[in-house]
Amino acid sequence: MMRVTAQAKINLRLVVLAQETSGFHQIETIYCRVGLADELVIEQTTGPGLELTVHGADLGPTENNLVMRAARAWFEAADIEPSHAIALHKRIPAGAGLGGGSSDAAATLRALEEMHDHRLGGARLLEIAASLGSDVPFFMADVPLALAWGRGERMLTHEGPGPAPAVIVMPPASVSTAQAYASLGGRVGVAGPAIIDAASLGSWDALDDVACNDFERVVLPEIPALTPVLALLRSHGARIAQLTGSGSAVFGIFDLPDAAEAAAQELRAAQADLQVFRTHAAV
Repeated sequence: MMRVTAQAKINLRLVVLAQETSGFHQIETIYCRVGLADELVIEQTTGPGLELTVHGADLGPTENNLVMRAARAWFEAADIEPSHAIALHKRIPAGAGLGGGSSDAAATLRALEEMHDHRLGGARLLEIAASLGSDVPFFMADVPLALAWGRGERMLTHEGPGPAPAVIVMPPASVSTAQAYASLGGRVGVAGPAIIDAASLGSWDALDDVACNDFERVVLPEIPALTPVLALLRSHGARIAQLTGSGSAVFGIFDLPDAAEAAAQELRAAQADLQVFRTHAAV
């Protein structure tokens, strides 16, 4: 049996640069790992087959889950007949822009590789990861921070500026990634690409200067409840407070744990329908 965690991410920067003829969008982003995490338990079974059980969330048919897609891709590449049961314990909310599904997929790949004596190797694992989704290669890298381009697969990894207190807030409403991109339409590249020195990835002050998210201009009007949440996070001293991914979660990065805790407590008291997570960023 193997038990692994699958941490969420936030995007400290997310700029949509251009749309390819294929329909995919080029982006420039800074991924940041956070402490909020799902857990997977993988066990070998006596009979053949692959089974996934999900606890804590209704994610639809398990056959379509990224965990199953990652596991099937690994076993096919390794030329092994699966005889495994996977239990996924969800804590990262779906549809939040936190990369929960992608992180679960990466954790599945890493766990299966370890359980089977590193049969495929790093290069093949990254190929599989990239085929599963744009965020999956970041989670395979197992680093606190990464500057990424293209569809998210070209990365400069970094140890980051050190952990910082953080609050993540998920509203009851959500906007799908496809809907968010469609709402952008031709309005891409508003922030534009930036010249980001690698050394700046190690400083929260420098990260403040490049923090932004192009999706805010289309997601915040769709979910008005997020605007006062961001204002509250800033009023408690958040150095960065913005949307993550294409939504629908927002986050605040703080210097002081007490300030983060006070913001989280006020949000929980003010709006019972919000999911509020007190965690750490760049871990």
